[in-house]
Amino acid sequence: MAASMELSLNNLPSDPLLLMLSFLDFRDLISCSFVSRRLNELSGHNPLWKGLCLKHWLLTESDKIQKVQTWKELFREFYTDLGRYIDHYGTLKKAWDDLKRYLDQQCPRMIASLKEGAKEEELDGIEAQICCKLSNDYRCSYRIHNGQKLVVPGLMGSMALSNHYRSEDLLDIETAAGGFQQRKGMRQCLPLTFCFHTGLSQYMALEGTEGRSHSEIFYHCPDQMAQDPSAIDMFITGSSFTEWFTSYVHNVVTGEYPIIRDQIFRYVHDKQCVATTGDITVSVSTSFLPELSSVHPPHFFFTYRIRIEMAKDALPENACQLDSRYWKITNANGNVEEVRGPGVTYHNVSFLIVSIW
Repeated sequence: MAASMELSLNNLPSDPLLLMLSFLDFRDLISCSFVSRRLNELSGHNPLWKGLCLKHWLLTESDKIQKVQTWKELFREFYTDLGRYIDHYGTLKKAWDDLKRYLDQQCPRMIASLKEGAKEEELDGIEAQICCKLSNDYRCSYRIHNGQKLVVPGLMGSMALSNHYRSEDLLDIETAAGGFQQRKGMRQCLPLTFCFHTGLSQYMALEGTEGRSHSEIFYHCPDQMAQDPSAIDMFITGSSFTEWFTSYVHNVVTGEYPIIRDQIFRYVHDKQCVATTGDITVSVSTSFLPELSSVHPPHFFFTYRIRIEMAKDALPENACQLDSRYWKITNANGNVEEVRGPGVTYHNVSFLIVSIW
């Protein structure tokens, strides 16, 4: 009868142990390295740290080739510099990379306006200046890119009407700190964006105060019906910096926000608002203008982008011309507005209709 072998980590084959270790995050993997010599040896396995480098720092083989280091050493180097942002860096770095890759093809001059990332000590200095803590996801994004130069068009979207123009820049941290608000109604609010033409900004609440949630992002709007002149209403655009920025990037890179004349227009397109008759397709997208709107009194301003297109494979004899236009617009309250006007002479047209609710 064969002698029984005592079961221990030293007797187990490496492959199943490495498979189990591959499910651990870096903190647990480091803890395992202190359990035994065998686990210490296995927890330093290069492919384990390669996966963690990809997950947290988005590092690839091409990044490693430039450095004579193991994957574990590379992970440690990035963690030493960016460790406090490990829960945010991968998400925000991917968003920035996706945005730059897309804009490089669609409107490359916006890429040239981006600033290099801020240093850790610069962000610490800003916190000391405004006497308020910045959220980790905001700091993380600004380590990647410190906003953009104050140029037109702005990175965070534009809107153009016949007599109105808005284009929002993503402020660098120094400029944002200069606009930090401590007045009643806007206490502890930091501007994220700014428009030269309208003075409009989106703000982030650095503390939960005056009815705002921590990290909430919003356009401020004076309450015109309140007795207190400092009373502020809000049009909320995000619940955190990460949610605000990544959702914006998603809308840009998926084409949800169209790029027109090298500018990003924040139109929202409803796929149900499309109708095709023969070779002609009509689609509608909308955009809310907070700078022309108010909560009290209720006054909400939208622009409508109507796009009329001929099918690319339409026969020449089916070509047509728009002689006149008529739109019947029904809002959420059931109010109806009718718009009539002359047509245009192009086969592929795009124009705006403005409606005030």
